[in-house]
Amino acid sequence: MSKVKGFSKLSKQEKINWLIDNYFPNQPSAKNILLQYWNTDEQLQALHDGFIENTLSNFYLPYAVSPNFLIDGEYYTLPMVIEESSVVAASSKAAKFWAERGGFHTRVLGTKKIGHIHLIYKGKSQEIFDYFQTNKQLFKKAINPLQENMQKRGGGILSIDFVNQTDKLPGYYQIVMTFDTVDSMGANFINTVLEEFSEIFVENMPNELRQKTDIIMRILSNYTPECVVRAEVECPVEQLRTSNMSGKEYADKFIAAIKIAEAEPYRAVTHNKGIMNGVDAVVLATGNDFRAVEADVHAYASRNGQYTSLSHASVNNGIFRFWLELPLAIGTVGGLTALHPLAKFSLQLLKNPSAKGLMRIIASAGLAQNFAAINALITDGIQQGHMKMHLNNLLKLLNANPSEIALAKSYFANKKVNFNELKRLLNRK
Repeated sequence: MSKVKGFSKLSKQEKINWLIDNYFPNQPSAKNILLQYWNTDEQLQALHDGFIENTLSNFYLPYAVSPNFLIDGEYYTLPMVIEESSVVAASSKAAKFWAERGGFHTRVLGTKKIGHIHLIYKGKSQEIFDYFQTNKQLFKKAINPLQENMQKRGGGILSIDFVNQTDKLPGYYQIVMTFDTVDSMGANFINTVLEEFSEIFVENMPNELRQKTDIIMRILSNYTPECVVRAEVECPVEQLRTSNMSGKEYADKFIAAIKIAEAEPYRAVTHNKGIMNGVDAVVLATGNDFRAVEADVHAYASRNGQYTSLSHASVNNGIFRFWLELPLAIGTVGGLTALHPLAKFSLQLLKNPSAKGLMRIIASAGLAQNFAAINALITDGIQQGHMKMHLNNLLKLLNANPSEIALAKSYFANKKVNFNELKRLLNRK
């Protein structure tokens, strides 16, 4: 196996040939695995190829929908992109359950996003602070042309502050800028403003200050604790009754499960991962950045010094309430939302929401998924439903024929799915 030079300059076919020759020399079928996922529409394939570098093929995930979401009095069918068995089924079941009890109620608590200019200043704090304060209006005026279009849409720069962080790192200061980017995620806008502002900041400095100043980086933060949405559901406790539990017993057990996730980080991580099953599925389907959302959400879950549950529950005056708050810096215009045909389809399916509207929808998806997971845990256990949905994947893994599939589904209709037992049933070693 040799080192490759100029790989990015090779054609896609040449890249594939190099990869197969070097990593799959004795597997002639390996190349076909890549080729079979190419889109037959050349124009569409070229669009996909342009999203990232060194594209060889497409990696498909299932695209599904989860209907019956009653959100703020209006019904939605949610697009979901996810590979995990049972997530869509659980989401749909929870949506139907709460639609019969008034649905999801949401509220956007804030839309503020943050960017930083990180710098080191090797001088007295007061002199750099005075320079900033004296010239702040000049700096703002100089960057105004950059935000004209954003201001026309109702957004733009909200504040600019100079922050002393020398208690964390010697000579470390920040210029902290807050933004409202309306319906766009706003990363390009924020980073452009930060870079322009930092250049103006340095260019106008007296030489004696400039020699002590080192701009380290200019970048938005994916942590958005002031870009937050709340989703909640509620119903009389008696409406939670199951065949095995009274409404009060169910509510007490449900709240205890939440309290455990609030107190124990080991449980909280898995608990919040369940929320993100719903959140990420809609984020992906709408062409948003699920990695940024994940990082943001988990930082938010740790904001008070310990990782904890994002959702909470209570009973007051006989009313059960279940809610969560999530930071969601997402967009409905620009980026992949404007380029990927299925992302555009998803937004149309969701009735072309604003960014705030999409925040409400995504938070509802997360709350539904969390409810479904906790409901399973405190009743039949998580594996019963999950493994029944997973049975199809196991049957495919064992190359089961139609009669074997029918036999297995009948056999496991009223019992837990077990892979070893399935193999014995189908006479697989």
